[in-house]
Amino acid sequence: MSGSINACEGRNTISFRSNLVCRPKLWVYLIYSYSIWVESKNSPFRSTKALSTQKHTQKNTHSSLSHHFLSLEAMTSPSASSRKVLSKIATNRLQKELMEWQVNPPAGFKHKVTDNLQRWVIEVNGAPGTLYANETFQLQVDFPEHYPMEAPQVIFVPPAPLHPHIYSNGHICLDILYDSWSPAMTVSSVCISILSMLSSSTSKQRPTDDERYVKNCRNGRSPKETRWWFHDDKV
Repeated sequence: MSGSINACEGRNTISFRSNLVCRPKLWVYLIYSYSIWVESKNSPFRSTKALSTQKHTQKNTHSSLSHHFLSLEAMTSPSASSRKVLSKIATNRLQKELMEWQVNPPAGFKHKVTDNLQRWVIEVNGAPGTLYANETFQLQVDFPEHYPMEAPQVIFVPPAPLHPHIYSNGHICLDILYDSWSPAMTVSSVCISILSMLSSSTSKQRPTDDERYVKNCRNGRSPKETRWWFHDDKV
């Protein structure tokens, strides 16, 4: 089992800046274009087609602005539809894993069937005789474009279980989800590792830096963007 975190901080900070460079030729062109526009606007010979084109352009401009603001909102959501589609290799691999799961599901887990192959929602039942017996949680697994060469994003859907290595926003401090991921691993093996981590816990509490970490992870930041430090294998 991997362990607690010493420092949580994002890898990159993205900033946006735009510059406008004005040149003499540009002003001449703008003034000329404006005069042509005014002349055509006042002309009595404007065709129906021109009017139709103008309305169509205005409609497209409005749609583009709406899409722009929706995209800005979606950037803050981990469930944004802007995720890259699965590669053919990833699709084939997940279809194979799903078939194997249906034939031989890991004990204590139930896959909730949906039409979205790129996101799995899995029900987790606490193992008998452990601190989490008779408790049920949900895992959300999002697969990247180049799975299994790249690790999936695995989080608990809040409310997450109380555990020294599980944050209140559902992020899990477990090395196989990050640095120790291997393409040989499967969704089933990840689930078994997470259940083992829960079962071996001797206390039900949050990580000591839970409040600070969750605050830094606002706006839907992925746990894969965190610099994890694994040093505790006692839990």
